[in-house]
Amino acid sequence: MAMLTMEEITKVFPGVIANDRVSFDLQPGEVHALVGENGAGKTTLMNILYGLYRPDTGRIRIKDRYIDIRNPREAIHSGIGMVHQHFMLIPPFTVLENIILGEETHKYGVLQMEEPEKRVNKIMEENNLMVDLNARVEDIPVGLQQRVEILKILYRGAEILVFDEPTAVLTPREAGELFKTFREMKNQGKGIIFISHKLDEVLEIADRITVIRRGAVVKTLDKKDATKPLIAELMVGKPVFLQVNKVEKEPGNVVLEVENLVLTSDRGHKVLDGATLSLHEGEIYGIAGVEGNGQTELVQAIASNVNPDSGDIRIEGRSILGWDVRKRREAGICHIPEDRHRYGLLLPFPLADNLSIGMHHAPPFVKKGQVIDRTHVRAYARKTIEAYDIRTPSEMTPAGTLSGGNQQKVIVAREMSFGPKLLLAAQPTRGVDVGAMEFIYNQLLTARSEGRAVLLVSADLDEILSLSDRIGVMYKGKIIREFEGGKATKEEVGLYMTGENANG
Repeated sequence: MAMLTMEEITKVFPGVIANDRVSFDLQPGEVHALVGENGAGKTTLMNILYGLYRPDTGRIRIKDRYIDIRNPREAIHSGIGMVHQHFMLIPPFTVLENIILGEETHKYGVLQMEEPEKRVNKIMEENNLMVDLNARVEDIPVGLQQRVEILKILYRGAEILVFDEPTAVLTPREAGELFKTFREMKNQGKGIIFISHKLDEVLEIADRITVIRRGAVVKTLDKKDATKPLIAELMVGKPVFLQVNKVEKEPGNVVLEVENLVLTSDRGHKVLDGATLSLHEGEIYGIAGVEGNGQTELVQAIASNVNPDSGDIRIEGRSILGWDVRKRREAGICHIPEDRHRYGLLLPFPLADNLSIGMHHAPPFVKKGQVIDRTHVRAYARKTIEAYDIRTPSEMTPAGTLSGGNQQKVIVAREMSFGPKLLLAAQPTRGVDVGAMEFIYNQLLTARSEGRAVLLVSADLDEILSLSDRIGVMYKGKIIREFEGGKATKEEVGLYMTGENANG
């Protein structure tokens, strides 16, 4: 008997059918992958299961009992747990405090920690999820924060676990550890729903794969019948070519020079420690590294007016230290940030405004001095939305209501439309589907062919290897080794990423 059955689920939002009579089931001891383009309806379906939305029609059955899930608390009490793409943790609290929050044990009004700690230790051992319970969440890396999220739902007795893009923020090694945990939970008879755009991972871990396109189920495949090209075609509705075809090109003049850059964080930790690199016209320079080794700070130092302790950053020979963001953008620096919500978009604002930010102060977006020409802004937005295939009901739709992949397309469209000399692309395909990924790859290669310099930072090593002309491995705030793009192997780059070859 299926441990979960969702029958004919329909959910309609203004202007869009998010789920169209979707049926889906989960067996005990199974990993069932749910795949589809951004905006296909996967997350909406899981939000219905978790009680964040109510379906317009359809029913949910847990084993042999139909239930009405009206909120997340009811979902949790029904044995359903969800690990969201953006973690729901309280950074200043300890790991243990985050796990038991809302399920605390009291005696005579005093919080009891000894018994919950024993329970959590038992869960950690059973599921290969070891983490320091006394550490503050803000002090542990992203991979361990995700473990805390998993421990939270296991502590509450979840038997059905939903993972929404769980490997988007993980290194290959951390993803491998997560899949070990999946196998442990399968052996315990738990069911796992795995939402991912990484088809290699889907094929590795899933027992069955259900493809959703434009709100409806296209097909459910057994693992033995599934291939990467077949899944991609079912998702997009046409063949998808994920192989990067990069034309050999002689790089031009130097665009970016970073020289011995040193930067200390607010906490006194040296996040950049002599970072040095150069980047030419018509070249993609990929930075590989485990997250937290200075990649974020390096990009921020180039894109914004962060004041380094020492060193220099030059664009076409001119130092940009002390320049504000507008002056840097006017010099041709454009930025696809790694956190699209925090740095890339004004989520409550319409797409029309988001697509013109950075250009909004200059003609043709202003008239008679500083009055924004709303007619031109909206017309430009409609044209850009069509050119970049951004799925939205209107240019006046708030950016925050779009799927993650379409939000990313908005940022890519805006930054590419500037005609940059230097494009900083930080995690440009994080959390996007294969169709959007193919599109973004083509945009980066187009920028390269047009003679633009592209600095690519990605946690996806396959992405770095396939797109980059040169690769710099970043470790503890500096580039410790450079490779020619076509001569690097995944294994060798991986060893430098972990610091194992840092000293030769």
